[in-house]
Amino acid sequence: MTSTFDPDDKNSWYFGPMSRQDANDLLMSESEGGIFLVRDSTSIQGDYVLCVREDSKVSHYIINKIVEDDQTVFRIGDQMFSDLPSLLNFYKLHYLDTTPLIRPAPRRVEKLVAKYDFDGRDDEDLPFKKGEVLTVVTKDEEQWWTARNALGQTGSIPVPYVQKLEETDSRTSAGVNGSPAAKDSPPKPKANAQRALPVFARVNQSRIPNVFDKTALTLEVGDTIKVIKMNINGQWEGELNGKVGHFPFTHVDLVDAVPDNEKR
Repeated sequence: MTSTFDPDDKNSWYFGPMSRQDANDLLMSESEGGIFLVRDSTSIQGDYVLCVREDSKVSHYIINKIVEDDQTVFRIGDQMFSDLPSLLNFYKLHYLDTTPLIRPAPRRVEKLVAKYDFDGRDDEDLPFKKGEVLTVVTKDEEQWWTARNALGQTGSIPVPYVQKLEETDSRTSAGVNGSPAAKDSPPKPKANAQRALPVFARVNQSRIPNVFDKTALTLEVGDTIKVIKMNINGQWEGELNGKVGHFPFTHVDLVDAVPDNEKR
């Protein structure tokens, strides 16, 4: 089959932050080889992964972003390219393992529902109200995505303020049917104003930070962090294993009990 995609159309092939499993699921739902996408590397910030349906499997090719002397190049295997479109254009004509690149994977429509009001802080933001349904346009960063509302307006939204629509149907119906729904508060410091810092939180999701980010904490499920600051941007600060650093609040749950080693 002849490749027909435009390598310069980044919105067609770049899927941003995406797990290996999600890429596998999406590409394995396609029936032909050569369908691909480019996602962010989950292990090294700044690198990318070219994911390609090949025969009965999905191959994941790491793309290293190398910056030297103010010049950026992208390396895949032993090939070097000046940018990602050049790399993709090369593999339109050359085989990876069993196939060249044919076309980008289709995007699935992902709907979100707002858990809290968001007024927006910058011109690029998309304000919304609790319960409003939004459509994901791109997943640009871990904490900020681009979304579209029912009026067709697009902008940046904070990920902790929304969740997938299908996960909230039962939660939102209570308020719609007349029973008073529990009042939620946005995930920011004032929502925990009743707690005097420091407080303690238990890690619910592992996280290995970028090796170049010396101030980020490495998280393992079950770790207990001493939270010393709750920033409104969702990056909290705390102490873990003798190191003070920052971490995303979405990776922890606050706990009431004080660990034995912290009791005085």
